[in-house]
Amino acid sequence: MIKKFYKKVIAQRPEDLSIISALCSQAKVKQSDIKYLKNNKVFILTIERTNKENNVTKEKIGSVIKFDFIDNCKSKNINQSDLENILELFSINIFKKNDNFEILLLFLNNGVITLSTEVVEVTMEDIKKIDDQNF
Repeated sequence: MIKKFYKKVIAQRPEDLSIISALCSQAKVKQSDIKYLKNNKVFILTIERTNKENNVTKEKIGSVIKFDFIDNCKSKNINQSDLENILELFSINIFKKNDNFEILLLFLNNGVITLSTEVVEVTMEDIKKIDDQNF
């Protein structure tokens, strides 16, 4: 029997974020799919990633990564006027700076987005059904 389900990974500690980073490395991100909702303190990006959980196929999965409680957002080496630009996510790193955390989204070609937060609350959720016969 083939089970269809959505995968959801929640990170509430800096160590948990490395799992989301591993699943999302080499993901494609359209620049228009990156949003920072300052009043809600939420940063969202929609990605197209390879199904790394299933080594048999190279299936593409649409996923959303949501960062909650974001106080500040900065970008570097990303042309914000080119909304059609496709970025490739290299990794997600986290550092402690004073009482806050800095989450770095590193992209190929030296693009960086820095998120400042007091708490780590990150969710990666698939937005399309996945056929996984090995589950």
